[in-house]
Amino acid sequence: MTAERAAHAGAGPVGPVVRRLPETLVNRIAAGEVVERPASALKELVENALDAGARRIDVVLRDGGRTLIQVSDDGCGMDPDTLALAVERHATSKLPDDDLTHISTLGFRGEALPSIGAVSRLTITSRAAGAPAAWRIRIEGGAVGAPEPAALSAGTRVEVRDLFYATPARLKFLKVPRTEQMHAVEILQRLAMAAPTVGFSLSDGNRTVLSLEAAQDLLEGGGLFEARLARLGAVLGREFAADALPIDAERQGYRLTGYAGLPTLHRRTSAHQYLFVNGRPVRDRLLLGAVRGAYMDFVASDRHPMLALFLELPAEEVDVNVHPAKTEVRFRDAGLVRGMIVGALKHALAAAGHRASASVGTATLGAFRPDGLVPHSGSAQRPAWVTPAWAPPPSQGLAEAQAAWQAPMPGSGDRLDLGGAPAARVEGASPDPVAERHPLGAARAQIHATYIVAQTEDGLVIVDQHAAHERLVYERMKEALAAGGVARQALLLPEVVELDEAAVDRLLQRTDELAALGLVLEPFGQGAVVVREVPALLGRTDAAALVRDLADDLAEVGDAQSLQDRLADVCGTMACHGSVRAGRRLGAEEMNALLRQMEVTPHSGQCNHGRPTYVELKLADIERLFGRR
Repeated sequence: MTAERAAHAGAGPVGPVVRRLPETLVNRIAAGEVVERPASALKELVENALDAGARRIDVVLRDGGRTLIQVSDDGCGMDPDTLALAVERHATSKLPDDDLTHISTLGFRGEALPSIGAVSRLTITSRAAGAPAAWRIRIEGGAVGAPEPAALSAGTRVEVRDLFYATPARLKFLKVPRTEQMHAVEILQRLAMAAPTVGFSLSDGNRTVLSLEAAQDLLEGGGLFEARLARLGAVLGREFAADALPIDAERQGYRLTGYAGLPTLHRRTSAHQYLFVNGRPVRDRLLLGAVRGAYMDFVASDRHPMLALFLELPAEEVDVNVHPAKTEVRFRDAGLVRGMIVGALKHALAAAGHRASASVGTATLGAFRPDGLVPHSGSAQRPAWVTPAWAPPPSQGLAEAQAAWQAPMPGSGDRLDLGGAPAARVEGASPDPVAERHPLGAARAQIHATYIVAQTEDGLVIVDQHAAHERLVYERMKEALAAGGVARQALLLPEVVELDEAAVDRLLQRTDELAALGLVLEPFGQGAVVVREVPALLGRTDAAALVRDLADDLAEVGDAQSLQDRLADVCGTMACHGSVRAGRRLGAEEMNALLRQMEVTPHSGQCNHGRPTYVELKLADIERLFGRR
């Protein structure tokens, strides 16, 4: 040290000494990023097995993975030299050209095994394909042993015991074993969705928690979609497989495939929305926003549709080296990806037409009880809450009412009272077999003045008249807006609506946008507006209630968004006010007209909030309820 530096050092306090950390401590620090919980370690090990070409992966967890994580696969295996190198930090076989822009494997950093070995007792046993024997290597708290001969028929078996024993502080943050096991199951399910030709199993040492058979036979038959749907159905449930729409879109070298649930198949959270990029399961806000944009017309804002999408794109178009857990990616053209997802989902939803979830009908059948419905008597008696589609006016006597009950439904040529009161019975009418051949059949009765019962060729359909008409009005409003504006109807007597001043200000700031939607408002003194015109599509509506609801909607929109950005919410509010109300009694022609409109209107199988507008029950299912099958 020079005299000048010595003098400077003696002039003040000596600073902290910079030194290199021991390799074992470095690995433990790195393990904190890679191995957050047992499920994180399991993810890394299963990804290694998939990269090794495994066709069968079996997992055993004890105490949620705290005392044992065992992953066995039938992949290519490793020789002793490769085995010793694999447990060194940043040693990997997955970057042969040292090119981070062309990553084609799930793993690539070479951090997993040394990180896991730094905080546990790790044993790896492997046998390379065609090798005469297997080899084993042990790592305990970062201390690596020498490879030694072992017994294993093929592939690799990794055993992680006493996870986090070397970092006791991390153990305090683990949840109960059942919770940790649930996280592990979720990780394995995500990886299994992207690999339908690989068989997976997970056991807790006593029982099998998860078992997924490989769909290799479906793939060999040229059915990648069938193989994926079979795997998705096994993971997400049979109702998803029954109510999923196929997705297949391609643009500028990007291809999007997968399945999306009908709007009536939704959950309270977005946990059942899956995105896979080049076979890698990722969590990306881009997906959530794109799905919300595609389903905004069909699902309430607090509900989330189920789907699984697989995006294939050139490796240089996506950066997977973003997060240590490799669950986040960055797209070179995020706008293209979002537009592709939104467009593909909207196309699939439009192609679904008026289709509703099949699981709704199944749930309906399950709600029926075969006993105690109607007491048996010598003559059939109709419950008071059922109104025939051809019922007589209430003023007729009991004899006339009973005759109307037994009379057939009037044909399409008969004239009925369509003013909202029950239609009059027409003598000599007969059922219309042509109407029954329509997808939603022919109206036969109205229940509780709310639900339409229609007969089809092979069953029956129950329609929620308010929800169905609300969707019809909503779709007509969208069509009118696309054509240049919603037709308006002037009120004979303009209606004054009193509101608080803040609500009035919000409405008056949007008068031009509301006018484009068919609602014309003007200021009317302090704390009030006057309604001059309403959308003609709404017919007779409570203008005051409509304005109040719109004022509440605008409070949520705020000043930053235009009504065009929240068009679905505003149109939905208007459609709700303009639709046939529950409790209104309809005539046969009105009910049948509603059914025919539903058949030709896109998305009429669900209302604007994602609820089904109708339930279909097949005759075979009904006969099972009565023991006929």
